[in-house]
Amino acid sequence: MSTSPSPGPAVVVGAGPGLGMSVARRLGRAGHTVALVSRNAARHPGYVAELAAEGVDASAHAADARDLDALSAALDAVADRHGPVEVLYFGPGAADPAAMPEPITRADVEGVREAVEGWVYPAVAAVGEVLPGMLERGRGGLLFAGGLSGAVPMPPLGALAVSSAALRGYVLTLNAGLAGTGVYAGLLTIGGLVERGDIHRMITSSPGTFGDLAARTLDPDEIAEAAWGLLTERRQPEATFSALG
Repeated sequence: MSTSPSPGPAVVVGAGPGLGMSVARRLGRAGHTVALVSRNAARHPGYVAELAAEGVDASAHAADARDLDALSAALDAVADRHGPVEVLYFGPGAADPAAMPEPITRADVEGVREAVEGWVYPAVAAVGEVLPGMLERGRGGLLFAGGLSGAVPMPPLGALAVSSAALRGYVLTLNAGLAGTGVYAGLLTIGGLVERGDIHRMITSSPGTFGDLAARTLDPDEIAEAAWGLLTERRQPEATFSALG
C-alpha cells in the first residue's frame, strides 16, 4: 500500500506581520515546515516563536528580495536546512511604505525600470532557484502576491502599476506553461489595505492623512485561506481581493 509523501518545506519570501505570516500559518497547519525570508532580521525571532506556539516548525533567513545574490543565498540556505522546496510564496512589500509613487503621466524609464527590477526580477529569480527541482520531482507550487493595478488601470500608481501588470502577465503565463507538469503557479491579486501589515499600521497610526483608505480593509487570514485553495484545487490561476469597491 503506497502512502502520499509528507509535505516538503515551504518558503515565504517577504514575510511580514500581515499577509506573509498568515500564509506561513496556513502552510504550517497543512504540515509544511516553513522558512521565512525577509530583510528585517530583528523581527525573525518573534515570528519563529509565534509559529512555534501554533505548532509550526519554522526558520528565518535574512535577505532583501531586491538583492538577487542575497535572495539566492537565502533560498540555498533553506534547501540545505530543510530539503528541496515544495512551495514558494513570493510577496515582498514596498521597500518604503510611506513613499508615494508618481502618477503614470509622469512615469519615466528610470522609474519603470526601478519598479520592475525591484519586484518582477526577484520573482523570476526566485522561481529560477526552485522550479527546476519541482519539475524534476513532478510536484510543487508557486504563489505570488500582486497588486490590483496589474489588472485594473490605476493611473496614480504609475510605475508600480506597470510592474504589477508585468508580474501578473508572468504568473499567468507561467501557470499555462506548467500545465501537465505537476507544478502549479497562482496569483493573489490584491487591491486595498491588508490588516496587520506594515502599511496598515502606518495608515491607521495617522488618522485622516490617507483619507478613508482604512475604512475598508482585507483580512490576511481570508486571503491566506484562498491562497491554499488555489494551491490545492488548481482550478484557477488567480484569485482577486478588493476593498476598493
